[in-house]
Amino acid sequence: MPSIVHLPQVPLAPRQGAPDAFQWQASADLAAAAGLARLRLNLRSLSPRRFSYPYHFHHHIEEVFLIVEGEATLRTPDGLRVVRAGDLLLFETGPASAHQLYNHSGAPCRYLDLTTVAEADVCEYPDSGKVGLLPLRIFVRPEPLDYYDGEQDPAAHWPEETVGPPGQRG
Repeated sequence: MPSIVHLPQVPLAPRQGAPDAFQWQASADLAAAAGLARLRLNLRSLSPRRFSYPYHFHHHIEEVFLIVEGEATLRTPDGLRVVRAGDLLLFETGPASAHQLYNHSGAPCRYLDLTTVAEADVCEYPDSGKVGLLPLRIFVRPEPLDYYDGEQDPAAHWPEETVGPPGQRG
């Protein structure tokens, strides 16, 4: 059965645990509440003089923002651009779609945040060099390694009788 949501009546809750620079309010997942399994949809209200998220891009999730009220500055690899109510922002996967919103105004900027659902995603943060493994929320700063780093003796991880004694392996 179709669902109808009246945005002005959607309850918003403050984001918990974020630094002051990233303060906003968000709805519960509206798509999940309507029984949709392949989409996530939140109404967000970005507070004045605050950032949405750290500058980032996804490897497996596509995002769409619809600005429904107010305005903000969008940062992408192409530079800065003011977005306003009625603007639809589409972010494909990969570094060309890195993005971040900043509410430069004195009023809240409300926008719908629609994403595809993936079992797992890799999210990169170019400003800090972090990589996030989502939805596990594990964040690391990877070091460049050779593919075979730490793999010098793979037979050591096998029962000796299957690959032979040390020195005769291989």
